[in-house]
Amino acid sequence: MIAVSARHDLQPLHTFGLSARAAAFCTLENESQLPEIINLPEFDPATVLWLGGGSNVLFMRDYPGLVVKMANKGIRIIGERQDGRVLVQAQAGEIWHDFVQEMIARELYGAENLSLIPGTVGAAPVQNIGAYGVEVKDLVHSVRCYDLAQRCFVELTQVDCRFAYRDSLFKGEGKGCYVICAVTFALSRRFTPKLGYGNLDALLAAEGKTAPSAREVAAAVCRIRREKLPDPAQTGNAGSFYKNPLVDAAAGAALLARYPDMPHYPQPDGSLKLAAGWLIEQAGLKGRQIGGAAVHERQALVLVNRGGATAEDVRRLSDEVRATVKERFGVELEAEPVWLPAGA
Repeated sequence: MIAVSARHDLQPLHTFGLSARAAAFCTLENESQLPEIINLPEFDPATVLWLGGGSNVLFMRDYPGLVVKMANKGIRIIGERQDGRVLVQAQAGEIWHDFVQEMIARELYGAENLSLIPGTVGAAPVQNIGAYGVEVKDLVHSVRCYDLAQRCFVELTQVDCRFAYRDSLFKGEGKGCYVICAVTFALSRRFTPKLGYGNLDALLAAEGKTAPSAREVAAAVCRIRREKLPDPAQTGNAGSFYKNPLVDAAAGAALLARYPDMPHYPQPDGSLKLAAGWLIEQAGLKGRQIGGAAVHERQALVLVNRGGATAEDVRRLSDEVRATVKERFGVELEAEPVWLPAGA
């Protein structure tokens, strides 16, 4: 029997730590509970929120509907592809970083560059999480979902998920249509390091690790992330607050003529991906604070809760950051976290 609580406190359930409550709340421990949940009187497919680790959401006010905390756990090897990659299925409620570390321990490779990214396995394909030259789409074989319209389980292939930069089917056309129950990853038994992004190779070289193991790469990623990014357990934040913007070739060339040292990453279509954190820092916004919300003093890409931040503090600070970067560089920044409820 699913237990439903009213006026449930959401502050400890999302990493930014804004004060909010859910009109109704329950926990999913196993996908077999989904039929019971969707038959609850509090259930409305238009407003229900399936909540993972809460690392990419901002509760801007009380949530007016049912919030379901995804807490289903389990990891198992389910097969092997013809190309030799091992298929590993992880339940949606598994903590992402714990999953990555377990795969390294099992000598299954590919996810090590994604170490220490907050959140759950089920949230990873929604955002198409990425770091240090790897995106989760590179690893996803399929996603097991519950189709809310058809009321049945379906398997979506990697192609079905329509992955793009920090985007997927689940954020677009399929938003609100599916509950992600588990993700199957195709991982390699052979470790091939990917060190060409950021200062990962330089850090490992400085430590004398010219042929690093997967565990050493993961440890280096964790060190870099801990140096740059605040721990949500100590300082409320939602990780990278803005997507790295894409500009067309002409706009990119014009910016590089003005700022030749500007970090930039050419894309296959000729566009350039820019570093949002660099743009914010160059705009002089590091450490900028409004109420309890601030731009992190070490990593300008992150907005933090200094204590007692309100939704209005976050809104005003984000608006200022976007306007200042737009005025200085002519570049539009887009927030990564989902602001809830919709339209808040």
